[in-house]
Amino acid sequence: MFTKQIDRVAIVGSTHGNELLGIYLVKKYQLDPELVKRTTFETITFLANPRAFKLGTRYVDKDLNRCFHKEDLANSKLNSYEDLRAKEINNFYSDNLDFLIDIHSTTSNAGIMIILEKGFEKDPLILNLSAYLVQVNPLVRLFCWSKTQLKNRLRSVARKSIAIEIGAIAHGTLNAEYFQQTEQLIQNILDFLNCYNQKLAIPIISDIEVFEGQQLRDYPRDRHGELTAMIHPELEDYKALNFGDPIFMTFEGQTIAYQNTSTFYPVFIGEASYQKKKIAFVLCSKQIIQTRVDYFADDRL
Repeated sequence: MFTKQIDRVAIVGSTHGNELLGIYLVKKYQLDPELVKRTTFETITFLANPRAFKLGTRYVDKDLNRCFHKEDLANSKLNSYEDLRAKEINNFYSDNLDFLIDIHSTTSNAGIMIILEKGFEKDPLILNLSAYLVQVNPLVRLFCWSKTQLKNRLRSVARKSIAIEIGAIAHGTLNAEYFQQTEQLIQNILDFLNCYNQKLAIPIISDIEVFEGQQLRDYPRDRHGELTAMIHPELEDYKALNFGDPIFMTFEGQTIAYQNTSTFYPVFIGEASYQKKKIAFVLCSKQIIQTRVDYFADDRL
């Protein structure tokens, strides 16, 4: 069902200042806006945390991507750089953005990941966009958390949004292959939104595979909080994890096995920024969701 036209789209980089891929894509688009121009909507680009980018750090005072809760935005006592920047972004964009693409990179082997919000399948636009992206590039993986995360995220300033997560890319570095793949992904998203506004039919696959984050798993630690093991070399993102499979290896070379009888799929394995949060990886369930195309009028693409 066609609901409301997309009139303004934002492409955002540097939500985390040491994730350079999104930053330099945004800079490229700012130099040549025609690359992201479409006939039915306005496309804008901006850097979310320019000060952290200049410092080469994830953030200056606190994670910007946790500063957009309504209560925090209204709290005048919160005056860190990221709190003030979140207020600035919210005041400037919250009433006039229909769609936001937030570009991230990860040190884990996530490949090309689209991060969606819990319950995304109830939104025909997001559901069918997700299916389209998987169809045009089967390497695209879809991920969402089991509980809503949007309330404090930057992308909450827009009416609809997705996040792109690409890796493995070391913090503070670029990867040419992933740069080009992300650029193509953004073109695909913009093309889809342009067709949506024109009510044009886009053939898509009928089922999509979604990894839903259920549990956070920490590294083994001693009583002082020091690591006693590292990620086992056989542990892979998106690979089914069954009872007895290796997950950690101690510094003495001993294997620590997975003890859960339920099958899960690990993602964000070894993400560097998660270690201080005591997260070694995220355990996901895997779901198959049916898509539907019910708002396009013809078969032109």
